[in-house]
Amino acid sequence: MQAPPISTTASAPREAAVEERETDRSRDPAAGRRIPWWIWGLAGALFVSYAALSVRRHDMLLSHSFDLGIFEQAVRSYAEGHLPVSEVKGPDFPVLGDHFSPVLALIAPLYLLHPSTDTLLVVHAALIASSVIPLALWARRTLGAAAAVVIGLCYGLSWGIASAVGFDFHEVAFAVPLLACSLTALANDRLRAAAYWALPLLLVKEDLGISVAVIGLLIARRGDRRLGIVTAVCGVTGTLLAMTVILPAFNPSGSYGYLMWLDGPGGEDGGLPALLHKLTIGLITPVQKITTLVLLLAPTLFLALRSPLLLVAVPTVLWRFASSNEVHWGTGYHYSLVLMPIVFAAFVDALVRRRSAGGGVRRYLAASAAITALLLPQFPLWQLVQPATWRSDHRRDVADSVMDLIPEGATVQASTHLVPHLVSRTSVSLYGWADSRPYPEWIMVDTRVPDHLRWPQSAAEEKFKLRSAVKKGYRTVADREGFVLLERPSSASGTSLGPEDS
Repeated sequence: MQAPPISTTASAPREAAVEERETDRSRDPAAGRRIPWWIWGLAGALFVSYAALSVRRHDMLLSHSFDLGIFEQAVRSYAEGHLPVSEVKGPDFPVLGDHFSPVLALIAPLYLLHPSTDTLLVVHAALIASSVIPLALWARRTLGAAAAVVIGLCYGLSWGIASAVGFDFHEVAFAVPLLACSLTALANDRLRAAAYWALPLLLVKEDLGISVAVIGLLIARRGDRRLGIVTAVCGVTGTLLAMTVILPAFNPSGSYGYLMWLDGPGGEDGGLPALLHKLTIGLITPVQKITTLVLLLAPTLFLALRSPLLLVAVPTVLWRFASSNEVHWGTGYHYSLVLMPIVFAAFVDALVRRRSAGGGVRRYLAASAAITALLLPQFPLWQLVQPATWRSDHRRDVADSVMDLIPEGATVQASTHLVPHLVSRTSVSLYGWADSRPYPEWIMVDTRVPDHLRWPQSAAEEKFKLRSAVKKGYRTVADREGFVLLERPSSASGTSLGPEDS
């Protein structure tokens, strides 16, 4: 459905409402800037929920080397005063050759104060929770306090945010408050503020420049053509510069590695016919893609389609559905995080338009709350009320005692769920990953990982490689509750394991 144009002439009821608000602000200049305590309380409650789930999952050995280990190694690099590298990606792999996310440097001062994975998880929770504030304020000004509470909760508990909170840390969390502030400003004709909030997205991730360009076009259509065009040009230029110059310059391959997502299902280049298929019928097949679209819009009862703000979501949806990587198509992981503030900003905008035209909004808010509640048990935030989440596990204490045997600064290969627990004090890479640094000083493996959580190798492959390492001279230092720790003999530091061993 085509989104309607943004009208530069407001309806009479809307003009009256704006005039009334301006009169109130003239009496009290701080009134327009004041954030009610209950909005702070709502954001605070969401922050505590997000942080509790993330930290608890990490403590339960459910966090991952990809991507939490990579991001912590990048932040640790910034904290140590050099450009980011990640041993998880490969020996001294330059992270700025993987994704262009220099915004991660902002976490470095906090990491210096508390060098721990928990620092990243808490920052992640704070960034996401803060994004509810501009949306709730906007809803309060235009729809009333009750509507603001409903929208704040539906947004904060939405499945896209829940999936991201349940999957460690990702740099796109920085984009969420920026998008919420930019789109709120845009819808309220604060066009310069909309541009200022959008432009930092260029430092979050390389693909977000296209979203900046769409915001620029909306600014131009809203009335400030010059500002809009400049913003759009900056967005496109930033993406092109990152993908064609900066990332290839840092990447050891000399290219932007993620263009492979446009290849065929098996990674092969299908040429122009395959590309045309991807950009046409391939955008809605298989049905998983349609399901994701329906779930994106369902909490708004598809009312978000009536707002031009929803156009900002188009670039992210297009690259995801054109990708050959199946995980991009669904509702898992963190891939829908940046879409949620866009969808709910469009929802608020559409509700404001409907109310200005004399239509009711209560049933939309009630239905949104019902749909959010219906979806909530299917996504990670529901784990907060599950007894198993808070049950103590003796194996966790054993894992700590075994990891404590590894000295600081050592080179280590570890199982994917152990990697984040070793990043802050060792040079750790992923056991079983082909690009990991060969022949590390230590190997630590959790042999009891369930098959559905095991990656990147099967239990049989892991067992074979552990036996091979012992044959090469590694000695078993610990074997407790399924946690196996091997140490390389110091006299063999110049030896190299074969590919089948490392």
